[in-house]
Amino acid sequence: MSLAFLLRLNFNLEDFNLYPIQDIVTVVVSVNLLLSLIFRTYTGIVRYTSMADISRISYLGLLSAAIYYYVGITAQHYHAASMFPLSVIVINFFINTFVLLSYRLFVKWAFRYYGRYGSINKTKAVIYSAGHSGLTVRKVISEDVSGNIRIVGFLDDKLTRSGKRLEGLPIYDISKTSLEKLVRIDKIELVILAEESMEPHILNDLVDNCITLNIKVQKVLPVNKWISTGWSPSKLQDIKIEDLLDRSVININNNEQVSRETKDKAILVTGAAGSIGSELVRQLVKSAPSVIVLCDKAESPLHELELEMGDMAGGVKVVSFISNICDRVRMQQLFEVYEPAIVYHAAAYKHVPMMEKNPSIAVLNNVLGTKILAELSVEYGVEKFVMVSTDKAVNPTNVMGASKRIAEIFTQSYSNHVNKQYKKTGPVYGIPPTRFITTRFGNVLGSNGSVIPRFKKQIEKGGPLTVTHPDITRYFMTIPEACQLVLEAGAMGQGGEIFVFDMGQPVKIAELAKKMIRMSGREPGKDIHVVYTGLRPGEKLYEELLNNAENTMSTYHEKIMIAKVREYDFVEVNDGIDQLILSAHQHYLTPTVAMMKQLVPEFISKNSAYEQLDKDKIKL
Repeated sequence: MSLAFLLRLNFNLEDFNLYPIQDIVTVVVSVNLLLSLIFRTYTGIVRYTSMADISRISYLGLLSAAIYYYVGITAQHYHAASMFPLSVIVINFFINTFVLLSYRLFVKWAFRYYGRYGSINKTKAVIYSAGHSGLTVRKVISEDVSGNIRIVGFLDDKLTRSGKRLEGLPIYDISKTSLEKLVRIDKIELVILAEESMEPHILNDLVDNCITLNIKVQKVLPVNKWISTGWSPSKLQDIKIEDLLDRSVININNNEQVSRETKDKAILVTGAAGSIGSELVRQLVKSAPSVIVLCDKAESPLHELELEMGDMAGGVKVVSFISNICDRVRMQQLFEVYEPAIVYHAAAYKHVPMMEKNPSIAVLNNVLGTKILAELSVEYGVEKFVMVSTDKAVNPTNVMGASKRIAEIFTQSYSNHVNKQYKKTGPVYGIPPTRFITTRFGNVLGSNGSVIPRFKKQIEKGGPLTVTHPDITRYFMTIPEACQLVLEAGAMGQGGEIFVFDMGQPVKIAELAKKMIRMSGREPGKDIHVVYTGLRPGEKLYEELLNNAENTMSTYHEKIMIAKVREYDFVEVNDGIDQLILSAHQHYLTPTVAMMKQLVPEFISKNSAYEQLDKDKIKL
């Protein structure tokens, strides 16, 4: 206030005597003290000054100016002497507000400067995303005084943002030239991905450039997973190879139909302890069924799943049922006691080389087990039977794929047979026939025995990474994606369909191996070698999702299609499968495979001891 008077009076001290100095001091001190207590401007932590603090200071200045003006008018009315000229009040408002805010902003800047430049041991990093998510991550990292990361800029793929500044930090494009400049000038060592989802080709290019320049790449967990608990360095995770597959993530945004079909119903999941089965259980429990029966013969994994469900199932009853699906008596007991309304059949032997050596076991588990479950489902009035199949069932070149194709043929022909009987005789005991639905997809990432966990173990041991052939390719999908599509297809199926999923582009396994080596900080062919071991028995270079003679029909979901396949006569198929199972029970190997080839004429063995059985077939 004194400075305001001096400015108003042009620093003429004699003019001070024209004003009641003592009264002015009393009013100014009293007003500021009172308003400070009311607005609590002293309570804010200065280094974290926010818009709320600025607003409180502004309100204090405006209200104090109003009081001074009112006091000045009142004094002039009673004493004919002005205490606060209007010009002094205005000058005081600007000086007071400026000083209070400048002090706070300086302190805030000083702490931020120290946090950014005070420690020479901090890792210099840039954040990918000059949007809201990038700003949020930058704010929490900068305010983490104990952290060891210093943000020096932003990366963004939008050209309109490149070259500008955000909160004082420069924004760069994601080209290799920009990254080289950042390494050379700013000595960056880390790129932090703040975007939850990125286009696969952008992510791959960025990671490849960072690997070349020896820059580490990490991603931030989704903000909603840590915003309530606060920031910590553990919220940064290394990029996984699964994130770099050149394919778009499949999202099922609306599962209302799945919820309607499964809510308050008894559900059976076979192979529940496996990769697909356990994820099906995790997703099904969200729909609040009355009971989920977890059927598997693997005791320890089933026990682990039961414990997990105890934590997340809520009010849903979860029952562990140890059984081999080939044991008809035991499975019949399950259907009698729990009366499942929907069956998700995920139990199967899936490893190609192992089943090539044990064809009778593949038939008993994959064919007989499916046959028993399908027949019991009809007998006990199951509403839907959803079978999980594989792309290896298309033009099979191995025993495993052929066994799954035979299971498909049986369920489809059995579905047609049951429907024909229903039309002739009407519903049995008033129960409509079971609807059989098959879902077919490729490899799932991270499943038991899949290629990525195997490569990780080989890298940990120092290599080499073993690939069967330089040109071998496979389709990949994450386990949650596959299970979402299985549930969605099961909900939309009306019976007899084989649903195939859009798996995106196939991935070259050799390139996958080399990328994993580079991501580990090593050089393929120099630090860790890739060794080609030759195709395994029954293995083919390229998997297919549709037979050459098949085509598809679209559904309401762009990633789910219905395969149009030829129909089989159930009586003929059933007789052939009974003969096949009889041979498998005797564990006759070559005769069993020969019968499989009769049931599936397109089954032509590759790199297998059973190629001799295909001599009478024309090979293209």
